[in-house]
Amino acid sequence: MSLEHRELGQSGISVSCVGLGTVKFGRNQEVKYPSNFALPSDEEIVSLIDQAKSLGINLLDTAPAYGSSEQRLGRLLSDRKDWVICTKVGEEFVTGKSFYDFSASHVRKSVERSLLNLNTDYLDLVLIHSDGNDVAIIESTDCLEALSKLKECGLIRAIGMSTTSIEGGQKAVDLTDAVMVTYNPACSKDEAVIDHALANRKGVLIKKALNSGHDCEGGVEKNFDFSLNHPGVTSIIFGTISSAHLEANVQTAIKVLA
Repeated sequence: MSLEHRELGQSGISVSCVGLGTVKFGRNQEVKYPSNFALPSDEEIVSLIDQAKSLGINLLDTAPAYGSSEQRLGRLLSDRKDWVICTKVGEEFVTGKSFYDFSASHVRKSVERSLLNLNTDYLDLVLIHSDGNDVAIIESTDCLEALSKLKECGLIRAIGMSTTSIEGGQKAVDLTDAVMVTYNPACSKDEAVIDHALANRKGVLIKKALNSGHDCEGGVEKNFDFSLNHPGVTSIIFGTISSAHLEANVQTAIKVLA
């Protein structure tokens, strides 16, 4: 069996039901994984991307806050048209620390930089990288307006938000094409956001389905089954720089959907 692909809401974008997160391609400082790791070489990244493609993955998730991830993808990705690239705006990671800027001017500069870094003339999906104050970002900044204008200009195919609250997630569903939420058996509060997205035919990406590499009760299969088989979920994003881990997760996704 092959890896299932699903429509990202009404965006017209089809994505694999699991996507490859690339924070480990470019950043190993101030991350919340259970063990330290060295950044992979260019050769290792190329091999992992080729493997992901051969397994049926077409979704790559990156962000300016992921260190050199965007730059490395832009330099090493040879078949851009075959990939759906999701990146973000709002969070920056400089000299080992994060800071946030949701102003329209910063959003425009961030998108222009991402286009340059990723060596592309369009971005498939751009998410607001929330600092935890979802509602305030939506209601009190011009971040979303700026993204909408960039979408109208054709630089972005779809926009959304990576949220932390139910209220913020539901507002993002109402105003954008997709949301990214945390959803696993140990943290299921965002189910209300997923259900709202389903009712409104919007896309849903899942972050931390495997609890960021920490112990997850019941193991990978239980967590994948919990997320992938919930109506409304489009795709799970998981990060890895391990070929074996990548293969195992894809096979688990195929198994739970069989």
